[in-house]
Amino acid sequence: QGQLVESGGGLVQAGGSLRLSCAASEPTFSRYVMGWFRQAPGKEREFVGYITTTGGPSIYADSVKGRFIISRDNAKNTVFLQMNSLKPEDTAVYYCAAATRWSTAQNDYINWGQGTQVTVSS
Repeated sequence: QGQLVESGGGLVQAGGSLRLSCAASEPTFSRYVMGWFRQAPGKEREFVGYITTTGGPSIYADSVKGRFIISRDNAKNTVFLQMNSLKPEDTAVYYCAAATRWSTAQNDYINWGQGTQVTVSS
């Protein structure tokens, strides 16, 4: 399995936007469903959303639906998480992960990045 490396995290004010990227060194990147998860301080890691191998309609957690958009560029082995209208409760470490099937369950994801910190100030 190749490496997944997230980038783009940082500090943003509430209402602002950030775009996270996840670059994969895996040459068969296009074969994987790509998911995003997050873990807030003192909380368990939770599902944010996933995108299918071909970039078809994505699935999102209710907490981010309508604000976050996942996209991918298979030619560049990269998946993105566009986060708009950010709220303080979006503060977390964000992880990208790869799976071989459509799933919201962490256990189905077989390869994980190291995470990138997103902090939303009020």
